[in-house]
Amino acid sequence: MKTILPFLMLLFCGISFSQTTITGTVVDDNSQPIPGANIIIVGTSTGNVTDFDGNFTVTTNLNPPFTLQASSVGFETATEEVTARNQKVNFILKEGNALDEVVISASRTPERIFESPVTVERFGLKQIKNTTSADFYGGLENLKGVDVNTNSLTFKSVNTRGFATFANNRFMQLVDGMDNSTPALNFPIGNLVGMTETDVLSVELLPGASSALYGANAFNGILFMRSKNPFDHQGISASIKRGITSQESAGDNAYTDLSFRAGYKFTEKFAAKINFGYLKGTDWAATSETDKLNPNNTRANSDYDGINVYGDEVSANIRTEAPASVKGIIPDVVVSRTGYNERDLTNYNAESIKSDWGLYYRPWENDFEVSYVGKVGTGSTIYQGTNRYNIANFFQQQHKIEFKNDNFFLRGYVVTDKAGDSYDMVFTGININRAWKADKQWFQEYIETYAGATLGGATEAESHAAARAQAESGRYLPGTPEYESAFTRSINDPDLSTGSKFQDASKYYHSDANYNLSHLIDFAEIQVGASYRRYNLNSSGTIYTDLDGPIDYSEYGIYTQIQKNIEFNDDLELKLTGSVRYDKSEFFDGFFSPRISAGLTVNQNHNIRASVQTGFRNPTTQDLFIGLDAGRAILVGSAPENLDRYVRTFDVSDEGQVGFGQEATVTQTGRVAYENSYTASSVQALSDTGNPAVLEVSNPDIIKPEQVSSAEIGYRGKFENLIVDFSTYYNKYKDFISQEVVISPYYGTVGSPDGLAVASIANKDFQAYSTYTNSEADVNSYGASIGLTTKVFGDFDLSGSYTYAKLDFDRNKYPDFTTNFNTPEHKFKASFGNTELFKNFGFNVNYRFSDDYFWEATFGNGLVPEYHVVDAQINLRVPSFKSTFKAGATNLLGDEYFTAFGTGFIGSMYYVSWTINNL
Repeated sequence: MKTILPFLMLLFCGISFSQTTITGTVVDDNSQPIPGANIIIVGTSTGNVTDFDGNFTVTTNLNPPFTLQASSVGFETATEEVTARNQKVNFILKEGNALDEVVISASRTPERIFESPVTVERFGLKQIKNTTSADFYGGLENLKGVDVNTNSLTFKSVNTRGFATFANNRFMQLVDGMDNSTPALNFPIGNLVGMTETDVLSVELLPGASSALYGANAFNGILFMRSKNPFDHQGISASIKRGITSQESAGDNAYTDLSFRAGYKFTEKFAAKINFGYLKGTDWAATSETDKLNPNNTRANSDYDGINVYGDEVSANIRTEAPASVKGIIPDVVVSRTGYNERDLTNYNAESIKSDWGLYYRPWENDFEVSYVGKVGTGSTIYQGTNRYNIANFFQQQHKIEFKNDNFFLRGYVVTDKAGDSYDMVFTGININRAWKADKQWFQEYIETYAGATLGGATEAESHAAARAQAESGRYLPGTPEYESAFTRSINDPDLSTGSKFQDASKYYHSDANYNLSHLIDFAEIQVGASYRRYNLNSSGTIYTDLDGPIDYSEYGIYTQIQKNIEFNDDLELKLTGSVRYDKSEFFDGFFSPRISAGLTVNQNHNIRASVQTGFRNPTTQDLFIGLDAGRAILVGSAPENLDRYVRTFDVSDEGQVGFGQEATVTQTGRVAYENSYTASSVQALSDTGNPAVLEVSNPDIIKPEQVSSAEIGYRGKFENLIVDFSTYYNKYKDFISQEVVISPYYGTVGSPDGLAVASIANKDFQAYSTYTNSEADVNSYGASIGLTTKVFGDFDLSGSYTYAKLDFDRNKYPDFTTNFNTPEHKFKASFGNTELFKNFGFNVNYRFSDDYFWEATFGNGLVPEYHVVDAQINLRVPSFKSTFKAGATNLLGDEYFTAFGTGFIGSMYYVSWTINNL
């Protein structure tokens, strides 16, 4: 016993003193604490982050000596040697600049922005805390070269370098490696079901083609959002934001935005977190009654079609519809039904409820980590695509399992959605009209009354007024029980001939992997990776041609990258990067996407970069399988098996039946759009001239992948107090994907000498289809952007950027082809602020200018006027409460504007917020 006791005491002492605990603080060069700074023991994964007062504690089993490193976004990294147990280490971090910040997206490996081989923008914790926007996602619009188009209060679409619509399937958005696009729509829906602000670690944005590393959808750019890992960011944080939105059409309405985060490291092996977010407000009301096609028209015009008036899309040529007995006195004009204003078809509720959770396990207490992350979100918003949609109680969920360490990751996830109570507001207006009077009866009453009034001596205007008054008899007025009953029936009926409900329960499964061989190979950094995705489309026939059951298809890709640094001397270093990716969809041949770049660093303060790459994008789920009657045209996807899946029966005119021996009805499939059609412009020309020789056969080819060849040159440099970041690019597109409206006759073969198809067009026996195809047109785009950042008046931050974007396309040669470029030629942005105007008090002001530009999309085309916007915020930090208080306003000048044709005018927001313990 006497022998064992000293041994046990020695063992106990050894165990007791094997732990080394280091404490300290991290402050800036003004002695202000830096919360959220990362502290790590160099060469290990052991570390911690500083609290709100800049304090930290790190415990390790290592014995000194070892090196401790402190880093924080916006500051230069510092190291200190630890030579004794229980040592206190204090760091003073010097303020860095934007070029020193580390990004991952450009090469799938950590590197400074200064050394990145391509253009990259970063929105980190410092920028998020100082943003003047009401939320971090809205703050992206202040980044250089970035366009944010506002669909609604809770749905903003991010894009770069042109070709923007709200259905932006050219731009990819990843949240912790998971694609944030909806399975039903195949594009991101902003941050509606995305991240909560208290969990955002960083946001990176790569403008331009990124297919070489990220695949087909990263065609115009890619947005990366990274959240906080509970091993590194622990504790409870919360934010509450209250304010009002102010718009002339909608008035002043309350706005609330709440977020909560809890993260906890239970042991060195296990950590977990949970997030919750809630947003509630009133959307920007869209109330334009301007005519879509002729801005000078009003409801007094017979063929009026108001931008935000729905139901008036239903129209007919009253001479064509008139019986032979009165045809001679009926004018050859188109008359539309009277529609309902959008404000009577929606309550403009803007709401988002989202939650996510994560379980993280490190079995060996090192960099190897296994994690499960789940995300769910629901909300209500307005979406503008072919029509305007009220997305009500939409639900999306994601589940991911990932294995990773510093050298590899392997992840798999599933994304599913449900449309909830969503509905098409255009078809709601159309079918409320049909509920109180069928289209055929309405036009019959109009024609009969017009004829009677004309025979009675009325003028043409008086006859039209009398005809509309009679046809409108029995109309359901908004607010009446009859109207509300018809409205409810419509939004719960998925048959677009009688209702407007939007159904969907689509999903996709995705997996990807990446391995970095740098720990095995010394001469260069080599990465390899692969991805696989399988779609399951299930809209019950309301979007896709899947009435008989879900549609499944898949695609995959593999890639590799090699990166080599060549140091010529202390003042000259060259970084070469080459990558190539192969992608294959089951419907198309495979494509290779190579990228080569070079970056030359001179005197450690100047970096010149150049890159060339090719990219491609596969046709989307809608391009392939949509089958949707949008009112003015039927949308038919061009997957070979889809052409016969869409089937529709149409009524043939009396002239077609009597004069040309046609049946009373004709049944068409979507195939006619691609194999028996005229161009829409030539049909209009026939109407204008009466000359059949102007008709042109269309018969567009079925769709195939689009390609782009891109070249970029850039420069980043530091001149004492001035930082310069410049880039210019040129893109050349091949097989450009777009929609083309064509006209298919009910009978006859286009181009045939028998003239039957021409007669069908003349008799108004035709249907308009919107096809998905590739253009023969040469489509090119080019542009440049420059950003300047400096300090003025001591420590005031001043920055500005200018972006130029230009489309090179012969519109006169291809009148039926739309590029949807939708981007201003000139943009200017500026920011002025001070994070420490006086102790714990800061402010920031942002200014944005956009040149006017022409917006074209399936909903409608029109000019977006230039606009000037000023946002501002002031903030006060109260360290004793670990709190930050902020008061801000967006669109402080109050000049309402819009970024897309057909949307509501964007008013002003005024808010105050209280954020607790958000490091």
